Amino acid sequence: MMLDAMIVLAAYLIGSVSFAVLVSRWFGLPDPRSYGSKNPGATNVLRSGRKAAAVVTLAGDGLKGWAAVALAQWFAPQHGFTDTTIALVAVAVFVGHLYPVFFGFVGGKGVATAAGVLLALNAWLALVLLVLWLILAVGLKLSSLAALAATAAALPLAWWLQMPRVYLVAIALMGALLVWRHRSNIRKLLAGTESGFGSKAP
Repeated sequence: MMLDAMIVLAAYLIGSVSFAVLVSRWFGLPDPRSYGSKNPGATNVLRSGRKAAAVVTLAGDGLKGWAAVALAQWFAPQHGFTDTTIALVAVAVFVGHLYPVFFGFVGGKGVATAAGVLLALNAWLALVLLVLWLILAVGLKLSSLAALAATAAALPLAWWLQMPRVYLVAIALMGALLVWRHRSNIRKLLAGTESGFGSKAP
C-alpha cells in the first residue's frame, strides 16, 4: 500500500513539470502564463510564433503522461500494482499537469498529457482520438473544439474497447476535469469569439 501511494505521488510530481514554462525559458520566450490565453500549454506557446518551442512543449507534456503510466505498468508485475493503482497514477499525472506544485498550482488544460496517458492505457484508443483531434483541429482551426470532441468520444470508445472498469472511471474523471479547464473556451465557442489554432498572441 505504501509503495502504491509513493508511485501515485511520483506521478503527480512528474505531471507537475510544466514544459510550457521551462521550454519558453529555454527558447528565451515570455512566460506563456503572461500572454494569449495565459494557458501554459503547447497551443499558447505556438502563439509566440516559435513553432519549435510549441512542438517541444507538446512532446514533453505528452511524454510525461505516457511515462508515468508506462512505468507503473512496467513495475506492476514486480510490485503487485493493480489496475486501480495504474488508474490512480493516470489521474495523478494528469492532475499534476493541471495543478503543478512546482508552479504555484497554475497549470495547463491537459490535452497533451491526457493523450500521453491514454496512449499508455490503450494505443488504439489514443490513435483514434488523435485522428479525430487532427481532423477537427486542422479542418476547423479550433484546437479547443477538437479537444472537447475527442474528450466526449474517449469514454464511449474506451467502453467499446472493453477496457477495465477502473480505467473507464479514470478516463471519465480526466474528461470532466478537461472540460472544466476548457470552460472559458466553451463560452468563447458559443459566442463565436474563440481564437483560431496557431493565431499569434497580441
